[in-house]
Amino acid sequence: MMTDDKFLDKAGKFHIMKTVSADKYYTLEEFRTENEVLQKNKEGKLVLLYATQPEQQHTYIAAAEDKRYKVLQFDTMVDAAFISHMEMKWENVQFKRVDADIADNLIDKQDEIKSILTEEEAKQLKELFTLPVTDIQLQVEVKGLSVDAPPVIATRPEMMRRMKEMSQMGGPMGSFYASMPDEVELTVNGNHPVYKKILANQATGKVLVHNLADLALLTQGMLKGKQLTDFINRSVSLMEQDA
Repeated sequence: MMTDDKFLDKAGKFHIMKTVSADKYYTLEEFRTENEVLQKNKEGKLVLLYATQPEQQHTYIAAAEDKRYKVLQFDTMVDAAFISHMEMKWENVQFKRVDADIADNLIDKQDEIKSILTEEEAKQLKELFTLPVTDIQLQVEVKGLSVDAPPVIATRPEMMRRMKEMSQMGGPMGSFYASMPDEVELTVNGNHPVYKKILANQATGKVLVHNLADLALLTQGMLKGKQLTDFINRSVSLMEQDA
């Protein structure tokens, strides 16, 4: 399908994609027919959400499925190249990994939830989340999300992550992209009740914020070495204080 356009035209009718949950299979047209209304973005593109490591990405899959989105499973070595190629060949189709953004933003429909925080409170919270993290380029955004959403969510921008994954397959640009730091976006849920407590006492709040950020990074598998050890020790210390 990636090397012969004539075969692509024919294969598109029988090539199937598997969902992570329920083991359901779709051709592109079957997926479009069943999910187009719910998974079409503001630009009119059908957004195919996918997971590469369902066990590790379970939190993000669950959040997407709570919105009744279907998440496809792409977990083979050739899928990264397949996805990039099909975006060029399939009309009005966009692929997006399920952990590339918060669930509210995975399919951009211009819906917006306002934050209950004032502008000054949001600024203070953002400063609290500005943490020294090695080997990661961290971006922080305070956003209004559902009160049921987690207090902070870590995501990796789709295109940069794709380029780093492609670099593992070699090529002239491979070493360049491989040397770039990982980009992670922390989306802070300004509507989560924990932040009123944190802002009321920023001395202890700094420690809680650090733990919340580490928990978010842990869901992306990006907490390792000393940072993981520090997180464990800090968590034990917080439990001892509450005991």
